[in-house]
Amino acid sequence: MSVEGVDSFAVGLSSTGSNSDAGRERTHVAQGNSKYVYFFGDGAAEGRADMKELLGGKGANLAEMTSLGIPVPPGFTLSTEVCAAFYENRRTYPEGLKEEVAGHLQRLETLMGRTLGGSRDPLLVSVRSGAAQSMPGMMDTVLNLGLNDAAVEGLAEQSGNPRFARDAYRRFIQMYGDVVMEVPHGAFEHALQDAKNRKGVTEDTDLDESDLDQVIAAYKEIYSNHTGEAFPQVPLDQLWGAIDAVFGSWNNDRAIRYRQLNDIKGLLGTAVNVQSMVFGNSGEDSGTGVCFTRDPSTGENVFYGEYLQNAQGEDVVAGIRTPEPLTALRRRHPEVYRQLEEVRTGLERHYRDMQDLEFTVQHGDLYLLQTRSGKRTGAAAVTIAVDMVSEGLITRQEAIERVEPQQIDQLLHPGIDPDRRGELGEPIATGLNASPGAATGRAVFTADDAEAWTARGERTLLVRRETSPEDIGGMVAAQGILTATGGMTSHAAVVARGMGTPCVAGCMALAITAKTASVGSVRIGEGDWVTIDGSTGEVFLGEAPLTEPEISGPLAQFLSWTDEVRTRVQLPGQPRGFGVRTNADLPRDAHAAREFGAEGIGLCRTEHMFFDEGKLAIFQEMIVAENAEARQQALDRLLPLQRADFRGIFRAMSGFPVTVRLLDPPLHEFVPRTAQDMKQLSEKTGVPLARLQARIHSLHEQNPMLGHRGCRLGITYPEIYAMQVQAIMEAACAEAADGVEVLPEIMIPLVGTEEELRRLRENAEAVAQAVLSRSEQHVPYQIGTMIEIPRAALTADRIARHADFFSFGTNDLTQLTFGYSRMTRECSCRSTSPRGFWSTIRSR
Repeated sequence: MSVEGVDSFAVGLSSTGSNSDAGRERTHVAQGNSKYVYFFGDGAAEGRADMKELLGGKGANLAEMTSLGIPVPPGFTLSTEVCAAFYENRRTYPEGLKEEVAGHLQRLETLMGRTLGGSRDPLLVSVRSGAAQSMPGMMDTVLNLGLNDAAVEGLAEQSGNPRFARDAYRRFIQMYGDVVMEVPHGAFEHALQDAKNRKGVTEDTDLDESDLDQVIAAYKEIYSNHTGEAFPQVPLDQLWGAIDAVFGSWNNDRAIRYRQLNDIKGLLGTAVNVQSMVFGNSGEDSGTGVCFTRDPSTGENVFYGEYLQNAQGEDVVAGIRTPEPLTALRRRHPEVYRQLEEVRTGLERHYRDMQDLEFTVQHGDLYLLQTRSGKRTGAAAVTIAVDMVSEGLITRQEAIERVEPQQIDQLLHPGIDPDRRGELGEPIATGLNASPGAATGRAVFTADDAEAWTARGERTLLVRRETSPEDIGGMVAAQGILTATGGMTSHAAVVARGMGTPCVAGCMALAITAKTASVGSVRIGEGDWVTIDGSTGEVFLGEAPLTEPEISGPLAQFLSWTDEVRTRVQLPGQPRGFGVRTNADLPRDAHAAREFGAEGIGLCRTEHMFFDEGKLAIFQEMIVAENAEARQQALDRLLPLQRADFRGIFRAMSGFPVTVRLLDPPLHEFVPRTAQDMKQLSEKTGVPLARLQARIHSLHEQNPMLGHRGCRLGITYPEIYAMQVQAIMEAACAEAADGVEVLPEIMIPLVGTEEELRRLRENAEAVAQAVLSRSEQHVPYQIGTMIEIPRAALTADRIARHADFFSFGTNDLTQLTFGYSRMTRECSCRSTSPRGFWSTIRSR
């Protein structure tokens, strides 16, 4: 990077990045202009940062950095409109595209003074994806394109480093074969490992020119064996093969899954960036790195990243080699580090957001390959937003808009209980603290196992040598992720941080073989409990006690700003803003919710009160009771337990409303399933085992979520709802007598007809009035329902005659609108949101 380059970069940053021609390119496209390819290089670019929808995030930012005077290897971008046409026309390109690409390639060759794949001083290019929204690792990349048997000799002569040229060629054959022709990646890796074994070395860099010639020959043989043809030697054929593959990767399984999981919709597709190569693997004065302008885990305003000497970028992000901290670059190449620091400061000011940068150093010269808004944890998002407000970079309103609700949710993840941390003993290993928060689960060693074990109710911890984009399903399912290799910017780390999943990466002491792992003499088998602390990088054997976090520091500051906005919002008929209630089922949950600022409980799911062992046994006795008398006896034992829970909840929510939903799920959810559990219940109740099994079998339903549940349980067994209403009202009266302001709201669930609510309200009113008549307290209460099936929505005007309030059960309502049952696991359209996700409408 020249001094002139630094100066021009500083000048470029003095502007706001606006342009009087800001809308021109988009206007042409909207009018059907046939321009599909956009050039960048030599300090000028046809694109800008605000053209992400057309050029993808990578292409738009490469153009922007080029215009700012930052050293960016020149190239051109095929727009997302090409991708859209590619799929609309059954993988056929728009007319004239190939000629347009040829023209831009010639322009690039002229600028670089080289020819693609030339035999003397070859131009080599990378072919990379880039959608408008970042999808790290989900789509394909091909590097070193243009190499063939002649060009590799030209590269060796031009660079004066035959070993480097052959290393680049073997990398290209492997990547092209894998990405473009679907040759198994492992086949190449085995051949490379064989070469290292023959020489008795462990690192790729230990192989010399002669060794790499043998690897290249082996790679070509693998390629021809799997494809039935020789490795292509014509550079243009290579180029279009790679372009086809990158556009094709827009709809590969992992990219589709990533877009679904991250709710990415409405994009035209990916762009394709063809960019001249710079080589971080060209010697000890070269290298590659990924860095963030602030710490993506904590948000601290420090330069944060990793550097790998004599390597290409794929070595870092794929976790193949464990990189060093960015300080290694400062130590080895202080001038390059100074230039990178200047780029860091300038780009963050220009974009007014934390940036994720990819860079390469070639023979001491710095090149930027990408900038984008960096993915960050919830804690980092809040800290960065608050700090940037204090630094004058953004406004409070912008800070609020930048933090996603899911990122706030990440801050509510548990950590290891500090008072009981000693119970775990010393950590068995330490890796990199790649994504904060603690996780504990049973060790599984494949993504498929993580999904399968989680589906049957197990908490899992995914243990891998390294993760790849194909592992995305298991990474979502697992409580946490532990990898043996890779760094803070590896696939596992970046994806885990984006999901808010705890992750420890680069735990080099961890040896993994099939479905076991070991750290020294400590063995971890499939199903063993493992705990990781993604904030410290520590790994423990065993199940850890976890604690909930507290609201303080930047989070408290941020939430105070959101409260200011919330209370300014004017709703019809409201004195101020709108209130936020919580879901809470036990007194401890209610206390925690008040600490977080909840203004009441919008849903107390009474069935969750029966899940602890003491209550569940009595509740099961009630369910399997053979007559009303036995059922009532069990309910009489449950009454004081329910009443105590309600008293604790009302006390925690003093002065705020509490909506209590009466029993909703079908009874079969609570009965024993195993022979041993049935035997124990038989002994406890005195009901013969055969009769008990028959009773449990009678509760089975073909589709229980559409059948005997909710209000229909209350009609079939009115004594259940009577007990719950009695417990609610007695608890309310007792707390009112102690000076607590109690505002109970009784919700009758899953009403479908006016008559159901009329009858059950009448029953509830009778019980409530009976309790009040025995008490000296006057406790106002409301009775309402949850609208969660289409029939209720269609007859809401009639149901409303018997309801003091409505809530809306969006989970059931959206499923039942289409008739998709949550119990049909094969249905790809089923909801994945937790049961009870809902919204409430209230008058205050």
